[in-house]
Amino acid sequence: MRRTFVCGNWKMHKTAKEALLLVKQLLIGIDATWYDKVEVAVAPPFVYLFPLSRLLAGTPIGLSAQDVFWEGEGAFTGEVSPVMLKDLECRYCIVGHSERRIYFGEKDKDVNKKVRALISQGITPIVCVGERLEEREAGKVKEVVEGQIKGALDGVEIASPSDIVIAYEPVWAIGTGKVATPEDAQEVHAFIRELLKSMWGKLADEIRILYGGSVKPDNVASLVAQPDIDGALVGGASLKAESFVEIVKNAGGF
Repeated sequence: MRRTFVCGNWKMHKTAKEALLLVKQLLIGIDATWYDKVEVAVAPPFVYLFPLSRLLAGTPIGLSAQDVFWEGEGAFTGEVSPVMLKDLECRYCIVGHSERRIYFGEKDKDVNKKVRALISQGITPIVCVGERLEEREAGKVKEVVEGQIKGALDGVEIASPSDIVIAYEPVWAIGTGKVATPEDAQEVHAFIRELLKSMWGKLADEIRILYGGSVKPDNVASLVAQPDIDGALVGGASLKAESFVEIVKNAGGF
């Protein structure tokens, strides 16, 4: 049984004071009984990982980074290594987000290196894949997603389904207010699971595949009701405690 997972990606938002306040509000707002059905994590900017790691220590809310570099250490000015993330007790790290691909030229081969580096440190990568609007309109959704999955996971070995999370985020739905219908999202999620089965066999039945792209309190329940949608990677709606708490509640069916 795959436990629903909701992760809030804060992107480049919040001050230190605001970040601490938001997490405190989440710790108060999320009912302790909900965690039995829904796992929750937050992905703040790098500069807030340390204070939030202290605040979240011993709580049910997990900590995720938004990106990572694949080397353990070295002369890589401005980068953060998986060893550093492990030191801060990050459970997760987002890699391959479309914004990294669009603005910073990240390729599937780069995502692959990051996935390998994170797994080697016991950190679960949240691997993002998804098509642009023109690719969807050209009927290339599965072609694009398959290429990203195979490129990002080429040669990657996992011992447990918990070693990796996939997030399907159609680029045209991120921050636009548009969202794939539950049925359209399910079709892609089911396709992704079949790809994972071709790599890892029965382990793929328990790997969680999240949906991302304008997830809100009023649409999350219909998304996670689909058989292969196991939660949500939430952007803008994770920046306010009220809306994020409501998403967690609705994702769990409470």
